[in-house]
Amino acid sequence: MGNESGQNFQRRHQQIPLAVIKRLPVYHRYLSDLHQKEVARISSSELAAKIGITASQLRQDLSWFGSFGQQGYGYRVDELLREVSRILGLNQNIGMVLVGAGRLGRAIIHYANFKRRGFHTKAIFDNNPEIVGQIIDGIPVYDISELENYLKNHSIQIGVITTPATVAQEVADRLVRSGIKGIWNFAPVSLKVPDDVIVEHVHIGESLMVLSMKLQQRKASGPDS
Repeated sequence: MGNESGQNFQRRHQQIPLAVIKRLPVYHRYLSDLHQKEVARISSSELAAKIGITASQLRQDLSWFGSFGQQGYGYRVDELLREVSRILGLNQNIGMVLVGAGRLGRAIIHYANFKRRGFHTKAIFDNNPEIVGQIIDGIPVYDISELENYLKNHSIQIGVITTPATVAQEVADRLVRSGIKGIWNFAPVSLKVPDDVIVEHVHIGESLMVLSMKLQQRKASGPDS
């Protein structure tokens, strides 16, 4: 299975369509499931059918990152899973901090799959004195005033924001000033950050409204559409 040089990969990575990037975690999920079921190999048409795309689309997506599989044989599931994991950055341990220990923050902490995929929450920060000092799933909760000092002394790549919208930008500013280059934002507000900082916004309410709209469109077009 061929690998591109780091420099060439990085140059091409800048051009990868967003749609391709969004499909990579889907590939990873299905390949992980196949690997757990001890499936040794799979053809592009079989894998594409499981995901709900064409075999041509699957091969085109993967071609952005190198040469995978063999003509007439298909893909070795373990090798393709390893390569997709590498592309997604899951072959390294990624340190995270979470700001906001409310219900949403705790739900994220309790989700075990993050740790299995290499995402490790090292510390939680909150301004509620009743929560500060607690241990949640083995992770200590610090006062928000300690955020900058903690980030200065620990290797953290991602900051997770689960605070109310009113304070999310302030939290983002503090994370950026402390050198964080990746922010996972669950607060219902669009954050303003420098160009060298990447923000992934997760708008749960908006996603639910999109689902509602699709349901209304389905009803309007009739049951046989």
